[in-house]
Amino acid sequence: MGALNIPNTLTITRIVIIPIFITSIIYTRYDYSLFLFIIAALTDVFDGLFARLKNQKTLLGTFLDPLADKFLLVTSFVIFSVYGWIPKWLTITVISRDIIVVTGWFVLHFITGSSRVEPSMLGKATIWLESLLIAYILIDINLPVLPDIHNTFFIITAGVSILSAIHYMYRGLRITHAG
Repeated sequence: MGALNIPNTLTITRIVIIPIFITSIIYTRYDYSLFLFIIAALTDVFDGLFARLKNQKTLLGTFLDPLADKFLLVTSFVIFSVYGWIPKWLTITVISRDIIVVTGWFVLHFITGSSRVEPSMLGKATIWLESLLIAYILIDINLPVLPDIHNTFFIITAGVSILSAIHYMYRGLRITHAG
């Protein structure tokens, strides 16, 4: 199966959306920002669905899909904290978790020679919660009728991110001690 299949095309589309998404925020087109974020989220859902249903998993997709998610989320957290929509401490927490996970992956690859690391349920929950927070903020900016649960949402997102980082460190230590 070629690398440029439907799932990988959707993932690449998500990456291409990121600068357009950021541009729409900079030019205060928050309606476009919300629309683009929804499109990006849908490409994430459908690329995985197509890859599994059509058996179109590729090495490129395995690498690009989580990278596209991270690019979108980290970029969103940074610009949202610059605009004051998300506290800077939360952005630092989210990015620190990602640095810990990626650094751990490199260390594991160096020690074990394997680059295969399965995402945990807690890791997936973290990405889902971060995405939900970005969507919540964009909806609130466009339609300010949502309940004001910002602080609760920030604390829960930070807590799950920290737990996820600890969990990945624990898993990495177990793998290195087993090998």
